Amino acid sequence: MLPVPVLGHGTPFPPATSACENLVAVGGDLSVARMLAAYRGGIFPWSADPITWWSPDPRAVFEFDRIHVPRSLARRRRHAPFEFTLDRAFPAVIRACARAPRPAEKTWITPQIVEAYEALHRAGHAHSVECWNGNRLAGGLYGVAIGGFFAGESMFHAEPDASKLALLHLVGHLTTRGYRLFDTQMLTPTTRGLGAVEIPRTEYLRRLAAALAVDCRFA
Repeated sequence: MLPVPVLGHGTPFPPATSACENLVAVGGDLSVARMLAAYRGGIFPWSADPITWWSPDPRAVFEFDRIHVPRSLARRRRHAPFEFTLDRAFPAVIRACARAPRPAEKTWITPQIVEAYEALHRAGHAHSVECWNGNRLAGGLYGVAIGGFFAGESMFHAEPDASKLALLHLVGHLTTRGYRLFDTQMLTPTTRGLGAVEIPRTEYLRRLAAALAVDCRFA
């Protein structure tokens, strides 16, 4: 096993294809510039103490024309009293994601991670989708957008199916806006059930480069 590179101040990322068991590097910082460089290179952070940078192979993505909507979820979408918004409550969404229970693991959404993505949000690259039941935040998700690329980071629900319906709303929004790549990083039971698939990292990086060349506006 090759040693994992340690990033110093200003040290560029090694290529995503150099990842050792999906881990590209450790160290560096969570500045906006560093985070954007990571996403543009097919890399994302997954912890803050220490900072670790990852590029899984294979990579999980949503294909816009292959989203699976189970019948029960379709019925819920027709009848649920939900309203969806974009970027109305980013801080509340990311903090709710951090509090969401995760079996057998601690959350990676630590205060340092929250601060980093809130800085990305202020810079116009991190976005949230909110699902409301009246004045109650019933669910939502957040992620990172650059060009025609969107990386989903995490989602939560306080009411059944609220996060799944927020994701379906996001898919429709990204499709309308002309996005080319919806990255969901690694498969989970939830994303697999909604149609996410795995592709080789080499194909992902090729598609990422093409998506980054497209000029899309999230809002």
